[in-house]
Amino acid sequence: MPERELMLRFIRWSAVSLILVLAVVWIGVWTLGSHPQASAPGGVLGSGVQVGGPFKLTDSAGKPVTDADYRGRWMLVYFGYTFCPDVCPTELQAMASGLHLLGPMADKVVPIFVTIDPERDTPQAMGEYVKLFDDRLVGLTGTAQEIADIAREYRVYYAKVESKAASSYLMDHSSFMYLMGPDGRLQMLIKPGSTGQEIANDIRSRLAAS
Repeated sequence: MPERELMLRFIRWSAVSLILVLAVVWIGVWTLGSHPQASAPGGVLGSGVQVGGPFKLTDSAGKPVTDADYRGRWMLVYFGYTFCPDVCPTELQAMASGLHLLGPMADKVVPIFVTIDPERDTPQAMGEYVKLFDDRLVGLTGTAQEIADIAREYRVYYAKVESKAASSYLMDHSSFMYLMGPDGRLQMLIKPGSTGQEIANDIRSRLAAS
């Protein structure tokens, strides 16, 4: 079996494992009547699943960046792609709304959009796309291998979906937001479909407790 296929299978298995873990966490939280969120001090979920890690990508100016470039600031990370017809723009709009509602506190947070479609999402395309939502939003892309590497670190599921009836393709992918602390460790997973107010409340509570 080709190495790339083995790698993609591992990424998909890891993503499914994370989704199952989160399902258990959220069921427990909802049962207790709290706001659904998964906390992970030290970057490890309660099940022992490690989320987040080092990466090497390229920003919209074509400049190489790594996770170390964001040390000392919080990162709010979302994975998607610019050709996404619905989920990605909805989530990015909610992210932008959450940053606006945070007010001055948002200066402590770097909002990051990482593509899972490097074949089409060039640095220029990413730069033009993220500015449609918020000037503070950072768009990151990379080689297919670099994207696969960060997806593995963050337990992100993605797969190309092609159709004989369409001239282009879509990307199937998981849709969590990752709040990473100044030390680069996972602090919170924000569920898909969260409103801007919910995102702002989650980030504000975590920053206030730090």
